[in-house]
Amino acid sequence: MTQDPQTNRSKPAPLRRSLNVRGQVQGVGFRPFVYRLANELRLAGFVGNDPQGAFVEIEGAPSAIDEFTRRLESDRPPLAVIADVAGADVPATGADEFVIRHSVAAGPQEANITPDTALCDDCRREMGDEGDRRYRYPFINCTHCGPRYSIIQAVPYDRPNTTMAAFTMCPACQNEYDDPTDRRFHAQPNACGVCGPRVWLTDADGDELEGDAITAAATMLRRKRIVAIKGLGGFHLACRADDDEAVQRLRSRKRRESKPLAIMVDSLQAAGACCVIDPAAAAALTDPARPIVLAPKRDNAAISPHVAPGTDMLGVMLPYTPLHVLLLAEAGVPLVMTSGNPTDEPLCSDNAEALGRLARIADAFLLHDRDIERRVDDSVVMAVGAPQPHVIPLRRARGYVPAPIRVPLAADAPVLAVGGELKSAVCILDGDRAVMSEHLGELPNAAAFRNFITTIEQFKRLVRVDPKIIAHDLHPAYAATRHAERLPGVCVGVQHHHAHIVGCMADNGLTGRVIGLACDGTGYGTDGTVWGAEVLVCDESSFERAGHLWYIGLLGGDAAAKQTWRPATGWLAESFGGDWRDEAAGLLGRVDAAPLDMAEAQLARRDRLVGASSLGRLFDAAAFLLGLCDRNRHEAEAAMAIEAAARRCEAAEAMEYEIVDDDGMLVMDARPMIRRMLRDMRDGRDPMQLARAFHETLADMLAACAIRTARRTGLSRVIMSGGCFANRLLLTGPTRRLAAAGLEPYAHRRVPCGDGGLALGQAVAAAAMVK
Repeated sequence: MTQDPQTNRSKPAPLRRSLNVRGQVQGVGFRPFVYRLANELRLAGFVGNDPQGAFVEIEGAPSAIDEFTRRLESDRPPLAVIADVAGADVPATGADEFVIRHSVAAGPQEANITPDTALCDDCRREMGDEGDRRYRYPFINCTHCGPRYSIIQAVPYDRPNTTMAAFTMCPACQNEYDDPTDRRFHAQPNACGVCGPRVWLTDADGDELEGDAITAAATMLRRKRIVAIKGLGGFHLACRADDDEAVQRLRSRKRRESKPLAIMVDSLQAAGACCVIDPAAAAALTDPARPIVLAPKRDNAAISPHVAPGTDMLGVMLPYTPLHVLLLAEAGVPLVMTSGNPTDEPLCSDNAEALGRLARIADAFLLHDRDIERRVDDSVVMAVGAPQPHVIPLRRARGYVPAPIRVPLAADAPVLAVGGELKSAVCILDGDRAVMSEHLGELPNAAAFRNFITTIEQFKRLVRVDPKIIAHDLHPAYAATRHAERLPGVCVGVQHHHAHIVGCMADNGLTGRVIGLACDGTGYGTDGTVWGAEVLVCDESSFERAGHLWYIGLLGGDAAAKQTWRPATGWLAESFGGDWRDEAAGLLGRVDAAPLDMAEAQLARRDRLVGASSLGRLFDAAAFLLGLCDRNRHEAEAAMAIEAAARRCEAAEAMEYEIVDDDGMLVMDARPMIRRMLRDMRDGRDPMQLARAFHETLADMLAACAIRTARRTGLSRVIMSGGCFANRLLLTGPTRRLAAAGLEPYAHRRVPCGDGGLALGQAVAAAAMVK
C-alpha cells in the first residue's frame, strides 16, 4: 500500500498485468481501442501486434485493471473476435503513459487474419458528404471496413505487408493514421484521392476513356453494355439485370448458357422488391460479409427471367465496396454481377490479365491500381425458413475467409487437406484451429488447377504452417488426390462421404459416434462403386456403412451427370426389368433411338456397369421423367428444376418406397416410387404435385432409415451433409421427421454442405486417424 498525499489515506500499490489476446484482433481497430480504453482508465503500459494476436501490458490501480480486462471483451470493436485472453501479473515498472508499440514479426502464426469487410455506415456517410475530403472517393475505408485478406501479403497485418505499401500516405492521411482518437488510427489501407488508388475506364482495347470513370461506366450499363469491374478480390462482369437483351448478350459472350447469375441492388428495400426477404436473409444481406443471398423470387420482380432460368430462387447482394455504392447510385437499375472470368476458369484479378481474358466479353473495363493479392470470389448463402429462419453457406469466400473454425478434436501435427475435384477449397488444421481457403473452382480446368497449387503454397506461408499430414479423397483420378501424393508428408486418404459427415460434426462442435446421412451426386466408395446416398455410423477416425440407396447401373460414366435420361433409364431398368422401354415409351420419345438401343444393350448386361447409389442421379432421373430437365447444362440444374416445381405445390403425400434389410445393410429401395411416378404421369397427374411427392418420399425414406439405424445403435445424433442438402425441401423435410422421432438432427451452419466444405472433414478425420 502507498499513501495518498491529498487524502492522507492508504491506496493500493500499482499492479501490472500482461495480457496475450488471441483471435481476430488485427486490422479491426483493436490497438486504438485498447489505447483509448487504457487512457480512459488512467492505465500505463503498451499494446502491439505479433503473429499470435495482440500483446498488452497495463499498469495502474487494481480496480482499473479489472475494469479494463472486463471491457476488453464487452466493448471490443465491431469486427474484433476474441478467442482467448491469457493474463499474468508482472512486476510494476512505474510507467506513466500508454503507448502503441511496433508489431513483432517473430513466432508461430496464431492471429486470425481478418476477412474483407463491407463499407461501414460512417465511411458511406463521408463519401456522400460534398464537404468531406473523401467525397465520392471509391476507396474510402477505416478500421471498421475495407480490404483485409485480399490485400495482405504477410503477417502481422501492417501496411508494409499489404498491397497498399505502394501508396505513400499524404500528410492528412498520415495524421489520421497516427492519431489514436481517429477512426482511421492504424487503418492499414487508409488513403484519399490525393495519395491513394485511382479508378479509370477503358474500352475493350485498354485505351483510357475521358470523363468521370464511374459516371461513364454507369451510362454504358444503362445502355445495355457489359462492363468488367475490378472489385475487392477480383473482377465482376456487369450488365443491366432488368433487360433481356443485355443479360442474353452476357450469357452468350461468357458461354454461360443457363447457370443462374447473381444481381446487386442498392438497398434492402430493393432486394425485397425482387425476393422474399425473411429476417435471416435480411441479416445476411446487411452483414459486414455481404454475401450473395439465395432467396425466393417474387413473381412480379422487375428482373429479366434470363437471370435465373429454371429456378424460383434469385441470388441477390448489396454493394459492399465504395466503388459499388457509387456505381449502383449512378446506374439507377439492378445490375447483374457475375464472376469476372470465362466459364470454369479462375477469377481475373489483375488489370492486364482481365484485359486479355475478358476482351471478348466486356465492352469496357472499370479498373483501379490497388493490387489484389489473392482472388476471392463472392460468398453465397441460402435462406432457410424452417424450423426457424436461418442461412446456410453454399460458397464460403469473401467476407468469411480466412476466419478460423475451432474444432473439438485437435491435431497432434499440422494437416493440409486438399478437398475434392469440384467446388475446390483447401484447409489447414493446426491444433484445434482449422483455416479454410476461399472457393478455388473446378480442378478439371487447367487454369483452376494451377490456381489451386499456387493457393496452397500462399496459404502455408500466410498461416506459417508446414503441414506434416496430407489429407485427400480416395478417388485415384482426382487432380487434388494426385497432387496430394506428390507433397511431402504422410498421405491419408479419407472416404468422400465420411469426410462430409466429419466436416459437419466439426462445423457443429461435435465429437464421438454419430449417424450420418451423406447425400450428393458422386463419391468414390470403398467397394469401387459410386456412392451418393449413404447412412454411416461413424466417428472422426472410422465409419461403418449402415445403409445406402438402391444401386442402379450407371450409363456413360461422367455423361450420366449431364444427360438426365441416362440415370432415368438406369432406374427404369431396375424398376421394370426387361420391359422398361415399353413402360416408359411415352417419356423416352425425347431421346434418339440409337442411344436408347445402346442403353438397352448395356443395361441387359448390368454386371458390366458401375453401380451407383447416388441421390443426385435419382434427382436427375426424376427430373427427366417429369419432363422438367433433359440435360444438366450446369451442375444440379435438374435438381434445381424439380425443387422449384415442388415448391409450386404446397403439399403432397409421399409415394411408396421400401427399406430392405440385406444381411444387416439397410437398402433404401426407391423403385416403388419410380413405378408410381410413371403410373401417375400416364394418368395425367400434375408434374408439380409429383415433384412435391418426390421430395416428401425422399424425406420419409432418409428419416426412416436413420431412425432404424438409431434404434439399432442407440445413437441419437444424426448429421446431414453433402450437396443434396443445398435443397431446402430435402434439408427441412428430414429435419422435422427426425426431431419428431426424438433424435437430434444437425446440418451445416458455417461451411458448405457440398464439396466446398469437404476439406474441413478431411483434415479432422486425418488428424484423428493418425493419433
